[in-house]
Amino acid sequence: MRFSEHIAKAEATTGRRRFLRSVAGAGLALPWLESLAAAGSETSPLRMAIFYVPIGVVRRGFFPGEAQAEIPVFNGGEPDLIVERDLQPGLYPLTTLTPTQQPLEKLRHKITLITGMDRTYRQGTDVHAQCASCFLSSGTPQSVTVSPYPLDRTLDHVVADKVGRETPFRTLELSCNSHVDNRESIWFDNISWYGTGHVAPSLRDPQTVYRRLFGMQENQSLRRVTDLVLEDARSMQRQLSSGDRLRFEEYFAGIRSLEQQLDQMDRRRKQLSGDIPVDEPLAAHLPRSEYMRVMCELMVVALQTGMTRVATMMIGPERWDTPWNYDTLFDKPMSHHQMSHNQRKFVNQLLQVDRFHMQYFAMMAERMDSIQEANGHTLLDNTLLTYGSGLGDGSTHQYTDLPIIVAGSAAGKLRTGVHLHCPGGSRLADLWLTQARLLGVELQQFADSDGVVSELLT
Repeated sequence: MRFSEHIAKAEATTGRRRFLRSVAGAGLALPWLESLAAAGSETSPLRMAIFYVPIGVVRRGFFPGEAQAEIPVFNGGEPDLIVERDLQPGLYPLTTLTPTQQPLEKLRHKITLITGMDRTYRQGTDVHAQCASCFLSSGTPQSVTVSPYPLDRTLDHVVADKVGRETPFRTLELSCNSHVDNRESIWFDNISWYGTGHVAPSLRDPQTVYRRLFGMQENQSLRRVTDLVLEDARSMQRQLSSGDRLRFEEYFAGIRSLEQQLDQMDRRRKQLSGDIPVDEPLAAHLPRSEYMRVMCELMVVALQTGMTRVATMMIGPERWDTPWNYDTLFDKPMSHHQMSHNQRKFVNQLLQVDRFHMQYFAMMAERMDSIQEANGHTLLDNTLLTYGSGLGDGSTHQYTDLPIIVAGSAAGKLRTGVHLHCPGGSRLADLWLTQARLLGVELQQFADSDGVVSELLT
């Protein structure tokens, strides 16, 4: 059976969603093409994606009105819960971005800055361990009694229970922690959990992610999966408009570009393996920029192609002292965690790290905004892409006034181009409840939420 016959059979069973599948079993879902859709017959699903940054941020670089604030002294005990700011609670136009937020300038009208939201912290337990693991959960100490941390089923899985049934992957968990030295437990290194004590393991190797998504095998001949597909798929191009032909070629060029980057990373690992001292993890010497770029692009492709509608990415682990090779920033590997404990000495380096992370969030958002979908919106418009951290500051370990940015609007349902500063005591779980509702999940409450954030709704 030729590929065109496979496609016809797939269309008969899956409706208008197009799939290309090679003889080796590697499947690629096509992007939306107007030439193949009857007018008004196509809808675009809503997605949710989380971009988690560890160890908080330098407040004077991220938060409006704090540029001249005193650099805090390290607090190694219980979190410092005292945050005083002159800004009154309310909804403000997002007219100016802070230095850390500056990479988002092109999309300022499509992002929402949220400040003033707090997390639940269980006293007497490790600050960093419940920082990441509870970020998408924030269960109450009363509701979770079998764990030292207020950790319950996380938002991504609650949402996927509703929206993940029609996709190959209910959820996709990614991590940019390629270290293998296991310096900390799973509590420090995972934000996605099926339930209390049941982690959803994340994928950390770009090649593994690609093979998982697109059915790639270890055989190198399958690394050119697009070549197996394109020969027959070109016959489809005769049905396409000139605009769709461009989308079609750009789409597969992106897939091919990913394959080339994966090849480059594989070659780089082999080149480095003989030169790295045995007491230094190999991952510390891999260019961080290259690694993160590929992982971010893989997440976008997974959302674009309908492989999943719910994805999480943990940029790095909490309290992990193994250094990273921030190749575009420093001339030697640096430990994000250790620098955060001496913010007065390393404030300039930490500000660079914060902006480095924001650049990749912005890269993802811009790429998603360039992808047109059936309902007239872009992929970003149809997504809630959230940047955030479980700490408001890595030096004080505060669980209050967290740094949160949402890009995208769930097809216009969420206000954008605004800064919402919440009143004291506002709970992060209120945002998660709001997002779940926007994505069609009818929850009355999520974790310790008080209700939806009505100011963000259009």
